Amino acid sequence: MRSFDIYLSRRDQFVYQVQKCIPRKWKQTVKQAEMQSTHLANSHNQGGLLQATSTTSVVFMTDSLFQSLKNFADQGNLTKAVRVYSVIHKHAAASLSSSEFVLQSLSCLLLCCINLRAFQQGKQLHAYVISLGLQQDPKLVPKLITFYSSFGLLLDAHVITKTSNILHPLPWNLLISSYVRHGLYRNVFSAYSEMIKKGVRPDNFTYPSLLKACAGEENIKLGRVLHRTIIKSRYLDWCLYVQNALVSMYGRCGDIYSARVLFDKMLDRDAVSWNSIISAYASNGMWAEAFELFQGMRLDGVEINMITWNTIIGGRLRIGDYGGALECLSEMRKCVLHLDDVSLCIGLSACSHIGLRALTLGKEIHAIAIRSSLSEADNVKNALVTMYSKSKELNQAYMLFESVEVKDIISWNSIISGYAHWEYSEKASFLLREMFLSGMKPNYITLVSIISLCGRVANLQHGKEIHCYITRRVWFKDDLLLLGNALIDMYARSGKVVLARQLFDLSSQRNVVTYTSLITGYGIQGEGQTALGLFDEMIKFQIKPDHVTMVAVLSACSHSCLIIQGERLFSKMESVYGITPCFEHFSCMVDLYGRAGLLKKAKAIIMKMPYKPTAAVWATLINVCRIHGNTEIGEWASERLLEMQPNNAGYYVMIANTYAAAGSWDKLAKVRTIMRDLGVRKPPGCAWVNVGAGSFPFLVEDMTNPEGIRVHPVLGELTKQIKDVGYFMENMNINDEYAEERRISC
Repeated sequence: MRSFDIYLSRRDQFVYQVQKCIPRKWKQTVKQAEMQSTHLANSHNQGGLLQATSTTSVVFMTDSLFQSLKNFADQGNLTKAVRVYSVIHKHAAASLSSSEFVLQSLSCLLLCCINLRAFQQGKQLHAYVISLGLQQDPKLVPKLITFYSSFGLLLDAHVITKTSNILHPLPWNLLISSYVRHGLYRNVFSAYSEMIKKGVRPDNFTYPSLLKACAGEENIKLGRVLHRTIIKSRYLDWCLYVQNALVSMYGRCGDIYSARVLFDKMLDRDAVSWNSIISAYASNGMWAEAFELFQGMRLDGVEINMITWNTIIGGRLRIGDYGGALECLSEMRKCVLHLDDVSLCIGLSACSHIGLRALTLGKEIHAIAIRSSLSEADNVKNALVTMYSKSKELNQAYMLFESVEVKDIISWNSIISGYAHWEYSEKASFLLREMFLSGMKPNYITLVSIISLCGRVANLQHGKEIHCYITRRVWFKDDLLLLGNALIDMYARSGKVVLARQLFDLSSQRNVVTYTSLITGYGIQGEGQTALGLFDEMIKFQIKPDHVTMVAVLSACSHSCLIIQGERLFSKMESVYGITPCFEHFSCMVDLYGRAGLLKKAKAIIMKMPYKPTAAVWATLINVCRIHGNTEIGEWASERLLEMQPNNAGYYVMIANTYAAAGSWDKLAKVRTIMRDLGVRKPPGCAWVNVGAGSFPFLVEDMTNPEGIRVHPVLGELTKQIKDVGYFMENMNINDEYAEERRISC
């Protein structure tokens, strides 16, 4: 842009050059004014009226020029706006009445520089303002502060404010709000102190920014001081903006009581008032109160914005009410024209937690994302990958993952955790290697997914490799609790309880998950007393058990036949630990009594528990009936099991073994006949062997394995060597098998 001096030095412009800058309709306005002035000149004395006509023409001309300048500035045409200003300046010099247009024009030019991000031109304009001696003008000072603040030059803005000597609070309000936007809260309080020392009285626009700074620093002490100052001020109206800011400040500082008292006392409330109090409860995890206020907001007829909707839906998701989150999303669609990417991600996350049952809803949200042109957003794609992978649509999830152009850590975690969730260990490991090759480093979420998978599929070697990787990277020190818990769980599940205990003893931090993982490991190994000792230690250190811990310790009692201890823990659950027994806890008690041979007690637990028994519970009871030879309860449980799962071959085999163990050969034959008539076949047994970089499946009587020609001779040689050392496998009948199982059951 050319210098302002060049435009202002052109004093020889003719009237017709000036008129080129003026729209036709404004020219007509000027002509009408001149005609009126001429009419007045004929009615009064000639000399004074000629002067009035000239003055009126100049005013109308300058006004027209200012409108033209404003139009160019609004369009972002700074060069033309400056040209028009040079003409306005010429007329202002000839007429004192047009000086106001100069100030307005300079304000428009400064605003244009802000909008166009034209820093150099704005600095030139500031220098020109100084040359005119207008740098202290109340109309220009706020524009100059806004200009420098918009470029982050807050020190320059502060100097202009401090040297302006304007007693109106507007310049200081602009400076303070700029400091708040940049998160410089200490500077906010410093500017406020200077403002008071200069004798500038804060107004209703000063205090909201100050209170926002208090909330940002969680400085409730200063917030209360400001609150008292507002109450005592004689010059301040108790306006809605200040009340909303106070509610927000108290809420963000954690003083919910004060925030609610202020909210309840408000005579007038707007959307900001409701949003502030809802946000206060939400940020402090008080979701029941937030939901209640949200309903009150709707009943009050207040328009609800997108942020509030997302807060409430996110709250439903956070407390585990996934169905409620989806219902809220459906209501939101009726009230809001378009969902944003945050709403879609929350909805997809709810579907992910529900799993297979919500796949259809997840696809509908995917369709909404496509129609809203949001399906290409990375956060939406990542949420879609998670949703499809948790719903076992892994091919679709992988296609979406591949379509992400710039894959971040969230993208990798979404697809890896999906395959890990369904125990596709080879694919998850492959993706982890691909992640390393792409140059992306895994975070603790990635590693926890892989470690947990290794524990579930007993791939201890891979888990140890991840363990070594963690110990050699110092940046995981902040996440050692989560990673340590995952490693303890992996070693415990894999039977390496000694290694799990070593990690437990080395842990500087322990929580309920740490103890639960080790208790589970000892329980699986049949070391129930050790598991109970860990549980007592956890209570001693005031770590409150959760429902998973209770399942682990009850299961440990079951595996070690600790009847009295198990009963005592079950009775204390609600009265001492505040945990309402759920279905899993009742299942553990059924297993506890069943393993100990107390089958009537096991049946009584099933009959009185407030949950409908699942097929797994009936199968557990049938199995212990087989071990202890109780065909009466076994038959009772078998009938109910087959009503639920009539086509499950495994359950038929279990029932047949129960009759065989009891010597009920007629009933055994009947079960086998039913299986044959229904076409039910038991799937062949399968085992996996880890060799080198992969796992290889082996099925019973499978002759299709391409390596079978090499495998079978080796298997025959191994069988021969086993027999040579004195071990042989008899053709055991079912009664012998039953006797062996009964001998080792407790």
